[in-house]
Amino acid sequence: MKKFLSNVWTKRIVSVLSLVYTYFVCYLCYYSIFYDIHITSGVSLCLLVTGVSIIALVEMLYTRKQFFTRLSSFLILPAMLPVVILYFGEWSLIVPIMITGVAIMLFSGAGEGTKTALGTLIILLYIFGSLGYFLFTSFFMATAKEIVVEQGISPSGKYRYTVVNTEDSSNGSTTVYVEPNYADVFYFDNLVKFTLKNMERAVHVERPLAEKIEIEWETQSREDITKELNKISDSISISLTNEELEKFGYTFDSKLNISMTDIDTEDKFAIGKTAHDVDPLPLDKLTETQLKYFGIGKDGDRYYVLDPDAELFANHEDSVGHIYFSELSEKEMAKFSVEKSQTIYLNELDDSQLAEIGVSEEGDIMIFNGKVCFRFYVAEIGDYYDVDSRKLSLDLLV
Repeated sequence: MKKFLSNVWTKRIVSVLSLVYTYFVCYLCYYSIFYDIHITSGVSLCLLVTGVSIIALVEMLYTRKQFFTRLSSFLILPAMLPVVILYFGEWSLIVPIMITGVAIMLFSGAGEGTKTALGTLIILLYIFGSLGYFLFTSFFMATAKEIVVEQGISPSGKYRYTVVNTEDSSNGSTTVYVEPNYADVFYFDNLVKFTLKNMERAVHVERPLAEKIEIEWETQSREDITKELNKISDSISISLTNEELEKFGYTFDSKLNISMTDIDTEDKFAIGKTAHDVDPLPLDKLTETQLKYFGIGKDGDRYYVLDPDAELFANHEDSVGHIYFSELSEKEMAKFSVEKSQTIYLNELDDSQLAEIGVSEEGDIMIFNGKVCFRFYVAEIGDYYDVDSRKLSLDLLV
């Protein structure tokens, strides 16, 4: 047995476990950036993490001279920096891992010079990282006092809401936030819960503070909401992807517009518009003379450049015949004040098409003090809660 344990290949194979532990530490780092943590029992979590960390530490000390363990010994502490800063106070989770990281770095098989140099860098990283975070939060965090006055979950369980009273120098305000209730991640039999940051959306703001707070939820069908919205306005627009536009019969050229904000007043007058017209003008509403004014020709249902310059010719030398706008980049189209619209009016879509773009057949609507302030329908069309996207931003730090 002693011969087996002292075999270098045994140690090399076992050292892979060091990477497994380091992987989970890095995964915790990822969670600290994008998720808030909620621990239901600090003692239980501490015992669990301590047990795993002791096993990992014994394994890493046994394989301390192997490459994977040496690499892990210098990755654990830097990876824990966001965890320490963003989950500050959750010592039941942080302390066991930090002790393991420090111990394996001190006793790893790396040379003393290497350990000293990297250890110094890690200490400086923690000092300047913590200082930078403190300065950032001191300058940019809101100073107004916020009080949570009510919380709850929608009937379907898909959304949760929070009503917050903010006390400030302007007589305060009442804000209603709604966020998804299906994006939480649970571990260890609900011992730890992670909730996505920046998912809450303010659906209603009232100034000054609301004297009463009455929250009601109802279930409403997609078809009924469509009728209600179309009664409110016949110019409600929604954004679609290129694939969705094509599926619903819209060609590239049918969505081309003249950007009225990019042309001079003189050009507006030339096509019969006023200086105050700023709404995009579809190309299919322009006459041949008006199109020619902008250097645009029409070939059936497609638009092309009337007199391309040498640069455009050079960029599209493989084009056969006309250089069509469908072949141009956004930057090239902008030279002709042309842009492609991704929006269509809501009243142009029927119920089956709304289903195709992901609007549920029915869902929750919220009524605050007698007024509708949230509809599942609008949240799904507007993609309010893209729980699969991960975008780095300064908002994640506060």
